[in-house]
Amino acid sequence: MTLFVGIDVSSKELETCFMNTDGDKLETLTVKNNLEGAAHLRDRIVALADKHAVSEIHIGLESTSVYSWHPAMYLHSDPTLQERHTKVFTMNPKLVSKFRETYPDLNKTDRLDAWVIADRLRFGRLTTTIVMQEQYVALQRLTRMRFHLIHNLTREKQYFLQNLFYKCNAFTTEVESSVFGHAILEMLSEKYSLDDIATMDVGDLADYLRDKGRNRFPDPENVARCIQKAARASYRLSKVVEDSIDLVLGTSIQAIRSIQAQLKDLDKAIEQILETIPGSLCLRSVPGIDRVYAAGILAEIGDIERFSDQAAVAKYAGLTWRKSQSGAFEAEDTKRIKSSNRFLRYYLVEAANSVKNRDEEFGEYYRKKYKEVPKHQHKRALVLTARKLVRLVDVLLRNGQLYTPRKKVTPAKD
Repeated sequence: MTLFVGIDVSSKELETCFMNTDGDKLETLTVKNNLEGAAHLRDRIVALADKHAVSEIHIGLESTSVYSWHPAMYLHSDPTLQERHTKVFTMNPKLVSKFRETYPDLNKTDRLDAWVIADRLRFGRLTTTIVMQEQYVALQRLTRMRFHLIHNLTREKQYFLQNLFYKCNAFTTEVESSVFGHAILEMLSEKYSLDDIATMDVGDLADYLRDKGRNRFPDPENVARCIQKAARASYRLSKVVEDSIDLVLGTSIQAIRSIQAQLKDLDKAIEQILETIPGSLCLRSVPGIDRVYAAGILAEIGDIERFSDQAAVAKYAGLTWRKSQSGAFEAEDTKRIKSSNRFLRYYLVEAANSVKNRDEEFGEYYRKKYKEVPKHQHKRALVLTARKLVRLVDVLLRNGQLYTPRKKVTPAKD
């Protein structure tokens, strides 16, 4: 017999329902969502397992933000439960919600939610346990924080450019150098007025850029002339408005630099963990997959053995499409599944976009898919290329091998 344990998780409590293989409710239990409560729950699971002589234990929790993480990890790693062949599943709330719809007369309470989770476990067909080993969990925390910071940095740069338009509306059209280079940010943080910049000696401005840019400008005099041209062509602000814009720009520059410094610290920590994961070398052997993409993919997949095959990985990433067929009719235009890991999908699609530019086989596949349809060519071709990349990632990680591009056979000349 298999013991099914459904747990409805909240920030304060773990509402639990125990069910046997026939769907009979054996017991219910409510404990606090803390270490003491989880230990009591563990003891009750063990007692019931021994009482009913179960051969396997399946524990299911809804993936409710951070609240389910601690109990899932505790129950997964407990040696007493491991001895009894325990599998822990963190289930997508949408999966549980859809299953609940099969019981239209069921009330909505935490205890009944636990019963629904246990019953969904009993029906099976859950592709993988979502609990990962510690190094993957640590890597995932870092990569998701990096993902968060990158999006914050993008928003902050967009906000900076909006305010820069108030101060110097012609800057981005006249100056080809990046606004976010160290030298130009230093100049903008000095709170020079447009008249100060326009009347400054070109040589002095070029020397300033050369010094602040650490001699990285190939032609600082030309950049200085472009900046002065932009300053002369831009609208003038009143003193009170200009002062406020200078303060906003200075604050935004500090925010940008703070995020960039945080990213450097994260990248160092990510690199240290990657060195302990053998799969990192396998993924980084693929042209176009760098440290960032490899870390993001590994952090979300974890141990590849959690998945039965590459199709399960693709489904987890949301890179599969629903089939719509009735009688002799089969729809050609179908929708991609939405209940998936958005972080894994993001890293796979971004990696595919990079790989297609560096690997001949993936480049040819992308161009082939691009030409197949008249609309949304790039988006469709890129997602399909990401689906192809899943197969490669699965093979490399499962076999622990490095990537070797396929060699084209050239026909022999007569």
